[in-house]
Amino acid sequence: MGILILPILVLIMYFMLIRPQQQRVKAHARILAAVDVGDDIVTSGGIYGRVSELDGDTLFLQVADGFEIKITKESIAGMVNYDDAEADDLVDDE
Repeated sequence: MGILILPILVLIMYFMLIRPQQQRVKAHARILAAVDVGDDIVTSGGIYGRVSELDGDTLFLQVADGFEIKITKESIAGMVNYDDAEADDLVDDE
């Protein structure tokens, strides 16, 4: 009975901690591979913007009209999908 407790605990730890982390890493890698010019993204620092140029592992992120910042691909936290109503509100009609 005591011999079975350790393998059961290892299995529980694998399915509760290790496997979900591996899935998050794979999902993040898929997001990084799919990033292209024109995509709306959010960085791990909470900055929203649109990718204006890709250069290997770095990219230029347009955060305002005429204002770009240079970031690494690894700092991307996720893609942003605006619905049509939100996208219309973000565009200035000046």
